[in-house]
Amino acid sequence: MKAEAIIASAFLFLCTMKWTDFDAIIFDLGGVLINLDYDLTPAAFAEIGGKDFKALYSQANQSSLFEDFETGKVSSFHFINRILDLLPKGANPNQVVHAWNKMILDFDPKRLELLDKIREERPIYLLSNTNDLHMTQVRAELKKLTDRPLESYFNKVYLSQEIGHRKPHKEAFELIVQENQLNREKTLFIDDSIQHVEGAKAAGLQATHLAGELLDHPCFS
Repeated sequence: MKAEAIIASAFLFLCTMKWTDFDAIIFDLGGVLINLDYDLTPAAFAEIGGKDFKALYSQANQSSLFEDFETGKVSSFHFINRILDLLPKGANPNQVVHAWNKMILDFDPKRLELLDKIREERPIYLLSNTNDLHMTQVRAELKKLTDRPLESYFNKVYLSQEIGHRKPHKEAFELIVQENQLNREKTLFIDDSIQHVEGAKAAGLQATHLAGELLDHPCFS
């Protein structure tokens, strides 16, 4: 299929399908439900001596540190100390946590209201690539709006650190499908990372890429 046809097909899907056309919906977390600014973390690391965050990330990634952290294979303590090893002397654990979490911003209450509305009519799930440090910050941001826990908005929450699998790997999607006996053709997955959308499609799910605000997406507006 030519690129133009693929784009046209994707556009048609976005314009004609609504969330009510699906039996179940799987949401991403960061960039979909909670606001993120990825540029803030490199800037925060630069302030504590990590001038070239891309180089720092590359060094850590070569040893699979980030993937191991997000699949629960290493602890927050181990992660922090490994990052400290890559920073100039004088940096401390609290600074690493602050810089690592700097990308996490806030929740829009209207998105939470949308989750409640959808869940009244069909099951919804959360699938997030994340880690203990980020989830502590996510829950703190949610606490600013409500005493409800994150889990109360979904039928079930799937966090990579707990399930041992990350998107876009097929195993992450398969786990949700199998545990909840979902019909792949009637299950929608939405994510702001195109590679995760492609991973969901490879697993047989319906999937759409979020390039802007969730509330403005044709499936949910």
